[in-house]
Amino acid sequence: MSFTFAIASDLHITLPETVWEHPQRFHLVEFSIAAFEAVLADLANLPLDCLLLPGDLTQHGESANHRWLAQRLRQLPYPTYVIPGNHDVLCPAQWTEFATVYEPFGLSYSDPARLYYAVDLTPEVRLIALNSNQYDAGGGIYGAVDESQLMWLEQTLREHSSALTMVMIHHCVLEHFPGHQGGFGYRYLLHNGDRLCQLLQQYGVQLIFSGHLHVQDVAQCDRTGVYDIGTGSLVSYPHPYRLCQYNGRQLSIATRHITSVPECPNLKEFAREWMGDRSMPFVLRMLSQRLPGVDFSPWHQQLRYFWAAIAAGDADFQFPELPDQVRIYLESFGDRPPADNHLTLTLWN
Repeated sequence: MSFTFAIASDLHITLPETVWEHPQRFHLVEFSIAAFEAVLADLANLPLDCLLLPGDLTQHGESANHRWLAQRLRQLPYPTYVIPGNHDVLCPAQWTEFATVYEPFGLSYSDPARLYYAVDLTPEVRLIALNSNQYDAGGGIYGAVDESQLMWLEQTLREHSSALTMVMIHHCVLEHFPGHQGGFGYRYLLHNGDRLCQLLQQYGVQLIFSGHLHVQDVAQCDRTGVYDIGTGSLVSYPHPYRLCQYNGRQLSIATRHITSVPECPNLKEFAREWMGDRSMPFVLRMLSQRLPGVDFSPWHQQLRYFWAAIAAGDADFQFPELPDQVRIYLESFGDRPPADNHLTLTLWN
């Protein structure tokens, strides 16, 4: 069999009248609709079986942006499946609206409190979509799969088996860079990822497709063999999306990029400079947590494109001119196998 699907993550769809301005905004949301249209134009020429959108569909959960996206998805000739990201449902009160708008795309309005589902894409391929949004006492959002959802997941895996079962979730499940498990990066990580991976391993599920981090990175858990295939954001450099093909034993993954849109013909170069201009405060906070007391100001120029290289995936960092303590830590962000953008995975099944 051959099954082909695409993944576009963290679309952050933003109508012009809803653009939120902030001097440190990473996301080029003003190009969100044009970038998504460019993806759809490319996919129109392919024998596509479905499209997966693993969360952060809109800028900040605006009703107008959700409605625009749902209407656009209804026009596509192939099925699309969505899950909410932390930017989509800012509080549980918005769950019903989200489920209503996206009912044709995997969700069930009959139970809007359950923003997760399972669907057979073919007789051999099954998709399980999980809601990783949880809310703390102060209304903040963090990543976790709650107990009732884990119980449902185990029952679903026990009662239904397919040649290939895939999981889609917004928050990262595995560590994608050094220190991801603690400190500054923890907010991007599923807090009970170990438990989820153990459950998936128990039932022979190897593939997780995530977003949230705005980074192209494929991580594998050595203990469970589970892969977390993170797809970068369509509104952040390098504006990637993935095309995947399953042939019954192997999954081939290829990365494509949106390099130009009508509003910005040199999108790739513009976005890299935009990220270079605005990423330094983020990078310095992250590095300072691991190397407190180190003054990074002499190396701002060397670090200007540091996060852009991480976001693009397959990074290879060399900083021979920096002090050993700093050099070793920065170079540890270089990519570790498997590859991030173009790879073929041989699966258990």
